[in-house]
Amino acid sequence: MTTYYYVLASQRFLLEEEPFEEVLKERTRYYHENEKEIDFWLVKQPAFLEAPAMLSIKGKCPQPSVAVISTNPQFITWLKLRLEYVITGEFQAPSESIPDALASMVTV
Repeated sequence: MTTYYYVLASQRFLLEEEPFEEVLKERTRYYHENEKEIDFWLVKQPAFLEAPAMLSIKGKCPQPSVAVISTNPQFITWLKLRLEYVITGEFQAPSESIPDALASMVTV
């Protein structure tokens, strides 16, 4: 099982009001320059929010939502500090309620 960490926000906030595309481009450039494997994904309407254990989290976030999911907890903490108005958390997959997290991660 893998632990995934996430930052969750409304699509309007993260993709329209914040200059977030620049953050992702800079992070991707940094990974390539340092020959690191990409360990984060931007996912619109993340499927993990449909798991029964995640419904209360989904209810706290304006819809439609978007998540940045990563296996790197420090990156998610950094995003939380930079963005402020987001929800953070973690989940493990595959699990009974979240069968294959990576299958639902379509990079935008």
